[in-house]
Amino acid sequence: MSSKSTKVFIARLLGLDVFDPLGDRLGRLRDVVVISRLATKPAQCVGVVVEVPGKRRVFVPMTRIQAMESGQIICTGLVNMRRFIQRGAEILVAAELFDRRVVFADGSGNAVVEDIGLARERNGDWIISDYYVRRGEPAGLLGLRRARGERLLVSWDSIVHTALHEPQAASTYVAAHDEMKPADFADALHEMNHKRRVEVASELQDDRLADVLQEMPDAEQVQILSALDMERAADVLEEMDPDDAADLLSELSEDTKHALLELMEPEDARDVRRLLEYAEGTAGSMMTPVPVILSPEATVAEALAAVRREELSPALASTVFVTRPPLEAPTGRYLGVVHIQALLRTPPPEPLGNILDSDVEPLDDMAQVAEVARTLASYNLTSVAVVNDAGRLVGAVTVDDVLDHLLPDDWRTHDDPPESPDLEPRHAAEPPVTAWGPVDTTKPPAKGASHG
Repeated sequence: MSSKSTKVFIARLLGLDVFDPLGDRLGRLRDVVVISRLATKPAQCVGVVVEVPGKRRVFVPMTRIQAMESGQIICTGLVNMRRFIQRGAEILVAAELFDRRVVFADGSGNAVVEDIGLARERNGDWIISDYYVRRGEPAGLLGLRRARGERLLVSWDSIVHTALHEPQAASTYVAAHDEMKPADFADALHEMNHKRRVEVASELQDDRLADVLQEMPDAEQVQILSALDMERAADVLEEMDPDDAADLLSELSEDTKHALLELMEPEDARDVRRLLEYAEGTAGSMMTPVPVILSPEATVAEALAAVRREELSPALASTVFVTRPPLEAPTGRYLGVVHIQALLRTPPPEPLGNILDSDVEPLDDMAQVAEVARTLASYNLTSVAVVNDAGRLVGAVTVDDVLDHLLPDDWRTHDDPPESPDLEPRHAAEPPVTAWGPVDTTKPPAKGASHG
């Protein structure tokens, strides 16, 4: 480690780029790993977690960190690219300690951790030296309680313990990752244990949680939904795309599934019930029942306004499906589609019926996933119409729906390299966990408040 850096604050490190000595970017720092020692000694920093391309998180030991200064981190030597797996004595600072309640040693009350300082000892080891805290309790559910209270920078021995065994709010982490894409947030949740995953997920607003759940493996979706009370679980399902909600409900017991459907708004429940009637792997089971549907008399201007809706995915927004009334699935007779390129090339007053594309046959709702994939690939489509035996449009299958069914269940992690021994041990031994109490490995990064 460069001699210039003797103290750093972890909240300021999160998100910084990590470079090798030649200036090539390795990835981005996501957390700092410490191990607790005897109660009379501060926790020792043993390394950092770096997110490399492909959203893989790897461990870089402190012995490989050459500098942490000037808004960047430089590492040296060969980095083990195996996915980081937390060990029993290890604590992820941003994930587990930020926003945690601590107790002052002098008996003056409680505080909440907002940042943690690291300092280098003479022997080169990095230790937790300071806590930047706010007096009071953690913010309540959804962070609705304002973050009031005196802010203090205190030494590590001013703190008696962190109450890791108690339920804690995850508001700091949620606020710090508010702009993270749902898929990336889901990946971060995947790295947590069950308890912390539920804790963080419970802090999310219903629509945000719905978006994140849709990007998670089935088992983890079930874990999170089952941890919510029934009414909130139903609210979250209403915010999900109907096909994703149906997939999730199909993983639950029959009693739970029916109870949640009864709690959902009738209109939302109706779409989901229709999808649940189809066998797994059919076009009907994977379609969305609410694509953009207009009549042949609708104009290009109306179509452009319809596909401009923010909640539409790019795949759905690329195509307008044209049918006879009624215009809600199951519709009147299916006529054809108008692609976004045609809309952009045609005068706004032109009726859609004049620019219909009816060359591609719609899929039967009982078509198998292989046929759906072949159709999309053969005609370079992002979505394709699905009709019932009467020729009425019942929905549309998008390319991302097909990918979800073709990829293996563990596609988020299946590309891990073969297991191999670490290039070097992370630390000599795992000392007894006495200073921190039982470790709950569940909380991802958070941004600390600005301070000097």
